[in-house]
Amino acid sequence: MDYGLSGGLRMIKPLAVLQAAANKNVIVELKGKREYRGVLDGYDPHMNVVLKNVEEFQEGKSIRKLNTAIVRGDNVIYISP
Repeated sequence: MDYGLSGGLRMIKPLAVLQAAANKNVIVELKGKREYRGVLDGYDPHMNVVLKNVEEFQEGKSIRKLNTAIVRGDNVIYISP
């Protein structure tokens, strides 16, 4: 949430946050204690995301690096810009 000019709270929509994070590094936490860190290349309203220059972590340990990863939105717990 954010404060508007009148001092009241206004809701920031999730897709607006993702749009602001486009082409920037993000952390995508997934079910199963898995995490992807990379550059947000694309997304859709279902929170399916495309990441580039990705590093995959399992339980906090780096397990591999990928040029591109497509993550299904159903597996996403959160995306941190």
